[in-house]
Amino acid sequence: MNKITKIKGFADLFPPESTVYVQMEETARQVFSAYGCNEVRIPIVEKTELFARTIGGETDIVQKEMYTFQDRKGRSLTLRPEATAGMVRAFIESGPSQGSIAKYFTLGPMFRYERPQKGRMRQFHQIDVEFFGPTTPQADGELILMLWHYLTALKLDNFHLEINSLGCPKCRPQFKQKLLSFLQHIDESKLCADCKRRKQTNPLRVLDCKVSTCKEMVASAPKIIDSLCLECQKHFKDVLAILDKAGLNYTLNHLLVRGLDYYQRTTFEIIAENPNIGSQSAIAGGGRYDGLVKNLGGPDIPGLGFACGMERIALLLDKQNNFKQDFFLAVLSDKALNQAILLAQKLRNKGFKGEVSFEAKSLKSQLRYAHKKEVKTCLILGEDELSSGVIQAKNMETGLQQTIALEDIEQALGINF
Repeated sequence: MNKITKIKGFADLFPPESTVYVQMEETARQVFSAYGCNEVRIPIVEKTELFARTIGGETDIVQKEMYTFQDRKGRSLTLRPEATAGMVRAFIESGPSQGSIAKYFTLGPMFRYERPQKGRMRQFHQIDVEFFGPTTPQADGELILMLWHYLTALKLDNFHLEINSLGCPKCRPQFKQKLLSFLQHIDESKLCADCKRRKQTNPLRVLDCKVSTCKEMVASAPKIIDSLCLECQKHFKDVLAILDKAGLNYTLNHLLVRGLDYYQRTTFEIIAENPNIGSQSAIAGGGRYDGLVKNLGGPDIPGLGFACGMERIALLLDKQNNFKQDFFLAVLSDKALNQAILLAQKLRNKGFKGEVSFEAKSLKSQLRYAHKKEVKTCLILGEDELSSGVIQAKNMETGLQQTIALEDIEQALGINF
């Protein structure tokens, strides 16, 4: 019988890769809670209509990439391609009140049917943050600072912020007319097939195309920042002032529009400058989406947020030094097995991480296992040690081994002699 294999674009994660995802999740909980963000859980399946109304019917996500199917009652359902739509739907159903501010984050798998490549899978994972309620640029500033805090807490470096303003419903129509006029006078034969379609249905998306010929054609396109109304100008200026005072490195990217229709005013991306990430250099992005809650049938409450691509960030993290175990307890005698189990449990209760052998084996094989697991210290317990009330402790990095009284074992592990 042929064995069953996984579907292309859907990855299995084992250590050390899986431990990196745990690190990202735990760091997110620590950092975001310091800003008053609370974690929520939302379904991975939603009504298809939700994504068509929020993301935009003419976007590539809705047109090409969604996993959509009918259930037994004929309802059209979709595996979530992003989290904001579901977060907004859940926020509305929670019964929000005007004037209050709510900060939430969620994390988990998303699904898009696209060509699998380095840093981009058909099932991928995101960490998503949403602020509901604040209208001021100070909220935009804090959101970006929180994202920056999170990435630095992961000990990432060599990344920078790209930022733009997309205006609002008052001033964007004026820019859209300027852009349409510009696009009508360029050589359409040099545009990719997608941009030829976008030119008619969603012209702003032409600015964000990654195809080199399209990028060349729109390099001299009008800048949306030149068409902002006075309110949007002030909002954007205040956001940049906060970033300047905080010392963040950023670049004004006039072609940054993101791939989702609901953004307005502040929009941003974090770009990693690291060859490990391949062609997918954006590791996080987001912006403001005032009006989205109202468009989905809720009250007129503004919102803003961001999402981090966990697969892409994982490519930048050290997979070998995360979640190393403090000890492995090697057992050399059957008489020491029960005592070893209880000793390991005592150490875990004190906050140490480690494993214990379930059977007595040769020291050589157990040291080999400890080396493979990259533990810091191998503890060795045999019949002689058991009767003398001591244990052997071997530093797996230096090779130093010494005899330690059982009551001193915690101190020895703590200082990693």
